[in-house]
Amino acid sequence: MSESGQTTSSALQELLRDGKLAGSWTLDAARSEIGLKSKSIWGLVTVKGVFREVTGTGTVSAAGDATGTITVAARSIDTKNKKRDEHLRSADFFDVARTPDITFAAEQVTPSAEGVTVSGTLTVRDRARPVSFAARVSGDEAQVVLDGETEVNRADFGLTWNQLGMTSMNNTITVHAVFTRQ
Repeated sequence: MSESGQTTSSALQELLRDGKLAGSWTLDAARSEIGLKSKSIWGLVTVKGVFREVTGTGTVSAAGDATGTITVAARSIDTKNKKRDEHLRSADFFDVARTPDITFAAEQVTPSAEGVTVSGTLTVRDRARPVSFAARVSGDEAQVVLDGETEVNRADFGLTWNQLGMTSMNNTITVHAVFTRQ
C-alpha cells in the first residue's frame, strides 16, 4: 500500500495472487455512494445527484478473479430538487414504477497501473450495455474501497426525454464503493 492509502497495482496483484482477498464481500451502503452528474441548460449548469439506496456483493476467487453486483433503487435519486427528482422517477427517465432498480454486474476486475479496470454490464430500464471504467483502490484484507467514474449516454438506456435539447445525453456515473468481508 502506498503512503496515500492507495493500494498499488503490484500490492493489489500480490493480495489477489496470495488469495488473501478470496471470499465473499458485502457493500457497506452507509459508507458507499453512487452519484450521477449531467449538464443542463445547454451545458451551463452541472446537475448532481446521489442514489440514497444502494446494495451490493462481491466475490473474489482463490485465483484472484473478482466479480460482483451493485444495485441502486432508482426511486432513491436525490438532486436536492423535489420536482426534478419526481420527474427523474417518471416514465420520461428511470420509470421506477416499471423498472425500480439500476444494476451494474462486474464481470472482470483487472489490476492496472492506476488501480483496476472494472468491466461489466450496466442495466437501466431493462436495457443492458457493456461498461468499463478505471477505479482507484484502497484497503486491505478486511475492506476494499473502489473510487471511479464512467461516462454513459443515457439514450443507450432509453432515457431520451430532452425538452428543447437543454440537457446533455452524456452523463457521468460516480462510484465510491466500500466492500467489507462477509
